[in-house]
Amino acid sequence: MESAKVDLISLKDASLWASNHLGRSVSISNISYLVQYGRIEKHDDAGNVLVSKEELEKYYKSHNSSRKERWKKILGDDLNWDLSFEQYTEAQTTKHVHRLHPYKGKFIPQLVEYFLDQHTDSFKQEIFFKPGDIVLDPFLGSGTTLIQANELGINAIGVDVSAFNVMISGSKISKYDILDIERETKRITKALRLFLTDSKTLELDRRILDELGAFNAKHFPSPDYRYKVRNGVIDEKSYVPEKEKEFLKTYHALVDEYGVKLLQDSDDTFLDKWFLTPVREEIDFVYKEIQKVENPKTRKILAIVLSRTVRSCRATTHADLATLKDPVSESYYCAKHGKICKPLLSILRWWNTYSKDTIKRITQFDKLRTDTYQICLTDDSRNVDIIKRVSDIMPDFAEMIESKGIKGIFTSPPYVGLIDYHEQHAYAYDLFGFARNDDLEIGPLFRGQGREAQESYTKGVAAVLNNSKRFLSDDYDVFLVANDKHNLYPKIAELAGMQIVNQYKRPVLNRTEKDKGAYAETIFHLKDKEQ
Repeated sequence: MESAKVDLISLKDASLWASNHLGRSVSISNISYLVQYGRIEKHDDAGNVLVSKEELEKYYKSHNSSRKERWKKILGDDLNWDLSFEQYTEAQTTKHVHRLHPYKGKFIPQLVEYFLDQHTDSFKQEIFFKPGDIVLDPFLGSGTTLIQANELGINAIGVDVSAFNVMISGSKISKYDILDIERETKRITKALRLFLTDSKTLELDRRILDELGAFNAKHFPSPDYRYKVRNGVIDEKSYVPEKEKEFLKTYHALVDEYGVKLLQDSDDTFLDKWFLTPVREEIDFVYKEIQKVENPKTRKILAIVLSRTVRSCRATTHADLATLKDPVSESYYCAKHGKICKPLLSILRWWNTYSKDTIKRITQFDKLRTDTYQICLTDDSRNVDIIKRVSDIMPDFAEMIESKGIKGIFTSPPYVGLIDYHEQHAYAYDLFGFARNDDLEIGPLFRGQGREAQESYTKGVAAVLNNSKRFLSDDYDVFLVANDKHNLYPKIAELAGMQIVNQYKRPVLNRTEKDKGAYAETIFHLKDKEQ
């Protein structure tokens, strides 16, 4: 017993030990995560959380230390682990405005920075871009390339068929009057609180949370519950349905007591189907308040805050936020949190949280941004006249493009049959009334991954490259990030009159999907065939 106690260390000491043991930074939060999710057992000493160093060492031996070797066996020895960027924390890979709004399928800023900055190493042996150059991202997405280009003093153009993608990206690169955003945020938050003064929803929400807190503390104590499940002490398959059913009685009784109507009368639109009645009413209220904002840039960024809030308040389980299944209006067992959870009944908390977070992030980026041209265009990259479109908005930038040409491309084309980029933000298209261009998407999920879809995808990406070439300088460099499991990119390069001069294969460690298996993507470096 005495020797077991000697083995116990604090979270701070565990962080220091693990960092030294693994040769990379391991934060206290990283250790807390292992405790919270039952990976290692929690020990208590007069209110202080302790962990076993021996158990921690066993965990890292089985999970982390061999990951590089395991992945190389699966994915091949040509996997370049330096491009995993495993040394960066989540806070660093989602720094400042990169996390202004969720977006499925984006690459991390460190990957963009690696190829755009002026460093060289044994792997990247030449510099491709320098300050003052122009880079193009014809599949703009959430704007990661433009943000990193701005940090590095590089001018950038982004094009996307999705109006909402352009809205997200444009919001990230804009420069704001922070004080005006703070004033308007406070005004709208105050108005929302006043709107909820006579509402029974907040009181119902508090009652349910109180009951949930007591119930979960008794039946799903954290982290003991997860630890016991992982070690076979509790049979989750029989235990969970029983407890889920037990709390459901309490939930229904409280809803009936307060007489709050949860389901909307219609489910015709996304906003009708995926939001409970109280939430929908608050969304409509805040939207109207945002329309009163005079400063167009402030109005735009607050619309992004609302969109982010709306996404988090959909009537779905926490585990299904990325891939909606069925609307949820009752309490349920949450596989993500290991306890009973409930659907959201109000947007107030998330609106308040995201408002403050947005102000913090744009303030952080404001200190890093450079005075360069950045522009986002809603258009089809297969045929857009970039100079004409830019000249209508930024004539000086258009002259620069025409005189010196675009130095290159850094982008990640959509993958074949993986994501419907309009559908992932369907709530925003409903909310803001944007026209949807689903039929213009290249390689959307609804077209599948069959031969016909692959051929269409190949021609589509090649068409984008061919159109982009009209605006590129003679010595251009094109970087395309893709998981080319169908081996389409050699054909794409050929159709675009380009040649693949190098391939950089990297492991993707921090995926948002539930599948955490070995996964790699390739950065294809293309140049003109005549170069």
